[in-house]
Amino acid sequence: QVQLVESGGGLVQAGGSLRLSCAASGRTLSVYAMGWFRQAPGKEREFVAAVSWSGGNTYYADSVKGRFTISRDNAKKTVYLQMNSLKPEDTAVYYCAADRGSRWYVPVRPDEYDYWGQGTQVTVSS
Repeated sequence: QVQLVESGGGLVQAGGSLRLSCAASGRTLSVYAMGWFRQAPGKEREFVAAVSWSGGNTYYADSVKGRFTISRDNAKKTVYLQMNSLKPEDTAVYYCAADRGSRWYVPVRPDEYDYWGQGTQVTVSS
């Protein structure tokens, strides 16, 4: 089993920055990729960014590309999401996810991930 603990959410004004962290524990040796998703009230959960654990390959949603940066620290078993130039439409609950599958690509669909954090609220005011 893999446990994920998220931190870093909060309230920020438009144009500001936040950094989310997700620390993995448990049987993390099998983790292939980690990603971030977000869900606003009344909307579906959407992909934000993902990174392969070993190779560091990344993929971003078009809505955040150029503003957000995903990174990982293998030694700390932690993935980060640096969010810059935040917009009100970025307001959502952000979820960290881990994929234990053996893949040749960075997964972007929620059903491709096996473990999820509890979510952390990010609110961007205008």
